[in-house]
Amino acid sequence: MIKSLILLTTLVLLVSSPSAIRIHPPSISDYNQSPEYTNGDQCQSLQTPSCHPSLLHIATTLDFKYLRGSIASVHSILRHAACPENIRLHFITADSTSAAADLAAIVKSAFPRLSFKVYPFEKESEVKQLISSAIRPALEDPLNYARIYLSEILDPCVKRVVYLDSDTIVVDEIEKLWSTPLTRSRVIGAPVYCRANLTSYFNAEFWSDRELSSALEGKGACYFNTGVMVVDLERWRSGGDYTRRIEWWMKTQKERRIYELGSLPPLMLVFGGEVEGVDHRWNQHGLGGDNVVDSCRRLHGGAVSLMHWSGKGKPWVRLDRGRPCPIDYIWAPFDLYRFAKYF
Repeated sequence: MIKSLILLTTLVLLVSSPSAIRIHPPSISDYNQSPEYTNGDQCQSLQTPSCHPSLLHIATTLDFKYLRGSIASVHSILRHAACPENIRLHFITADSTSAAADLAAIVKSAFPRLSFKVYPFEKESEVKQLISSAIRPALEDPLNYARIYLSEILDPCVKRVVYLDSDTIVVDEIEKLWSTPLTRSRVIGAPVYCRANLTSYFNAEFWSDRELSSALEGKGACYFNTGVMVVDLERWRSGGDYTRRIEWWMKTQKERRIYELGSLPPLMLVFGGEVEGVDHRWNQHGLGGDNVVDSCRRLHGGAVSLMHWSGKGKPWVRLDRGRPCPIDYIWAPFDLYRFAKYF
């Protein structure tokens, strides 16, 4: 399937130029309307669309900088869903009522049938006080930390959610990820990578302090990318004080500088060794290069269900500049931006 997408988009893709980049604030007129995706006959009809138990809930952040990525991500989810009308999106925006309204209008215009809700991130000013500098300025955005407040932000009736970064596309039925069993009362599930060297995620200040480093001792902690997670919000809310524990690590980082990345290390410190492993096909990450260099990457070996342009390079930026990576051609068919020049 992926090879077919690459072949198709390579045949129709025209090299775009810097003139394709527009510098005005995004508006409704900037995005084409998505094709209409409706439920198949096998789908349950929902009478209460906000809290019905058959709804599949997906949360993501939404801002003007990454709006194009968010629109493409939602488009990819709906295109591959068997019951697209049973999917409810939860968009978390910066704490601005006017910005939230503008973003909601764009989403509604692009996806008229989509069930969604927009939540201004009311804790933005608080979170700013906890954030320390990171290896890449984008990682310092308070919205990167919204994922740790999902249990407080989303409606109490939402008991489980799939969290996705805005630089992802789905090329499989999202319900497969949503329905991942979380065993042994685990709170989150994500693809885990147990051959990763955890020493590289924390610095000498962390490892030299016995009290701090004991957080990972004996846990068999494995690296996991927090841009794709299945979260049991009911368990998160019922115990463990997870949000406050993550905030404690953020405060410690502010005072002592124990890591270089943004929101990933504190989640690893709280959930390390207690993450439900999900098949790696659900987070083919690193497609944007690393956090410093915008380099071209290839897909990892094996099946692919979700592609993630984590790292510095984003596909829409590289396409607009006329210097795309081969992998960016797979992202292009989901782009609804009206001024894109590659078709």
